[in-house]
Amino acid sequence: MTKVRDIYAHLCQLAPLDLQMKFDNSGFQIGHEEDEVQRVLLALDVTDAVVEEAIACKAELIISHHPLLFHAPRSITDRDPETARILRLAEHRIAVISMHTNLDIAGGGVNDVLIRLLGAEPERVLDDDGCGRIGTLAKPMDLDSFLQLCREVLHVAGLRYAASGRPVHHLAVMGGSGGDSLETACALGCDTYVTADVKYHQFLRAQELGINLIDADHFCTENPVIYDLKDRLSEVFPSVRFDISSRHGPVIEFA
Repeated sequence: MTKVRDIYAHLCQLAPLDLQMKFDNSGFQIGHEEDEVQRVLLALDVTDAVVEEAIACKAELIISHHPLLFHAPRSITDRDPETARILRLAEHRIAVISMHTNLDIAGGGVNDVLIRLLGAEPERVLDDDGCGRIGTLAKPMDLDSFLQLCREVLHVAGLRYAASGRPVHHLAVMGGSGGDSLETACALGCDTYVTADVKYHQFLRAQELGINLIDADHFCTENPVIYDLKDRLSEVFPSVRFDISSRHGPVIEFA
């Protein structure tokens, strides 16, 4: 019999909570740790659609990357969408575990999965917090071919990028919002940096620095780890069914 606490303990082995950044609120967020678990829904975010999906498939647990609760609410009512989700989860006795920046930083986490999808093995971390990864492609690629690879493996509908005129060989990545680490990627000798939520002035700076900068979408650069988590958890807990949400996808659309 697998309980919520068993899955939580294993997740904390994969991505220890002491790795998370100070602003974060990773961990066991909602639920009863002694509840038995037969079905788990995995999703990047705990949205209304994900909650309703969990209810419909009778999942006892949701595992997310982004925490539902970053700060303690002052009240829990159905007047606010966030706290209304908490009520809905509690009414259906669905637990929530969120592994956020600790999963970004941990070995085998968000950034290791991302850089491997893009054709390189992680060689070192990108920034002082342990986020991001740097690696080297087996063979240099022209930028157009690399952009096509990004679209295919990340399932992203559109890419924002600044081209330097250099081929892609020494690669830096950071799943989610990583524009602030552009200068570090350049200083460490990378010719290409893949991240998300890049600002206009950061694209300008990339042109000045002579580095390819690719914004491959926040959801699309982080979501691959959800598939990896499903596989890893299924091996450890074979009696539990792990499903990836079919209702949650990229938030940004392209006309």
